[in-house]
Formats: sequence, C-alpha cells, structure tokens
Amino acid sequence: MGGEDRLARYHGKRRFDATDEPRGEGTGPAGEPSFVIQIHDARRLHFDFRLEVDGVLKSWAVPKGPSTDPGDKRLAVPTEDHPLEYREYEGVIASGQYGAGPVIVWDQGTYRPLGVDSPADFATALDKGHASFRLNGRKLRGAYALTRFRDGADGSAEAWLLVKKTGSGSTHGGRATPDPRRARSARTGRTLRQVNGGTPGRAMPDHGSSRVHRSEGNDHA
Repeated sequence: MGGEDRLARYHGKRRFDATDEPRGEGTGPAGEPSFVIQIHDARRLHFDFRLEVDGVLKSWAVPKGPSTDPGDKRLAVPTEDHPLEYREYEGVIASGQYGAGPVIVWDQGTYRPLGVDSPADFATALDKGHASFRLNGRKLRGAYALTRFRDGADGSAEAWLLVKKTGSGSTHGGRATPDPRRARSARTGRTLRQVNGGTPGRAMPDHGSSRVHRSEGNDHA
C-alpha cells in the first residue's frame, strides 16, 4: 500500500489549518531507516515510539516509555502511521485538536533490522507480529523487540510489548526509563513544560554513546 494511503487515518484525525503538525509530503533519505521517540503530554502523558517502515513512521503509544532493563515488558499500543517529517516535530498541538498538548523529541537516530534480509522482510515480520531491531540513538542503543500479544480480532484493542534485549545498552535495576516530566529533548534541550511555555530551544550536540550511558541514570536526559 502506498505511503499516501497509509496516512489517510493521520490526515483524517487532524485539521491542518489549526495544527502545525506536518502534512506528510516529503520522502525519506537514503541509508539506514530512522526512529524517533517523542514524549507527548496529551490527555494522558505517554511516549510515542516510531519506526520508519515503507515510507511512513509505524507508531506505538508506550504509556511507561521504553526501558533499558530487559526485565521490563512495556505495553505498546499501535496508533496511526505518521509521516516521516514527524521525526522532527516538537511543539504544542493546539487546544481542541486531536492530541492537544506539548510534544518533545526525547530520542532519535537510526535502527537496523535484525534477523531479516531486507526492509520488505522487516515490514512482513511486523505484519506477522514480531520484529527485532538495533537502535542507534542519541540516548538509546542496543537491541529491542516488538511483539504483538493481542491482535484485536475479538473486538479488544490490539496490543504489543516493547522489550529491551540483553547486551549493549542494558541496565538491571535502578532507573531504566526517564521521568517524562523532567526529561529533556534530544533536539532542543527543553522539557515539556518549557515547550508548553514557549521557551526557545537550542541545537543539541550528538555526544554519541557517552550520552547514552549518562541518560540511563539521569532523569533530565
């Protein structure tokens, strides 16, 4: 299915004369596919986990956020596909609009599919309900897996688990997920409160893996 068709639900939920969210008219860059993790203070505060797949961002709402502890199994509820431009979106969705509230880009980077031979195979693995991948972000690095445990066929909501695999970037005990109200944007260094209040941001340098290890135990990361 083409990217434009896959964005029909996204477009249908938004009034672009009232929100500054991207319409989705661009194309993705060549090279490794991208991911972004946003923190969104909407009706419920949550993390949005998005993977670039087949020209769009496949998206899941993760209420407790991704964890670096392999023992944590985090609920991930699929949402509508988002345009690739949403990787850069940070701001305040206007009151009265779908998802109203501030959004920050908590982490972003690229990812590498695991256990498959091509991007098409990775998309198929997701369709079947299980896919593994290695994140290379500013804050998160290492292997993760998404697994569907409820397909919604009986009328219940579809649901997945997002789990960190053992190995690089893993933690055991201690804080494995940031406090979302104190966490800072990987793009501008701002908190949700600062974005909501209109505080100007600043470009954040990419410190590579050294930043990752600091973030695992720092609420402000």
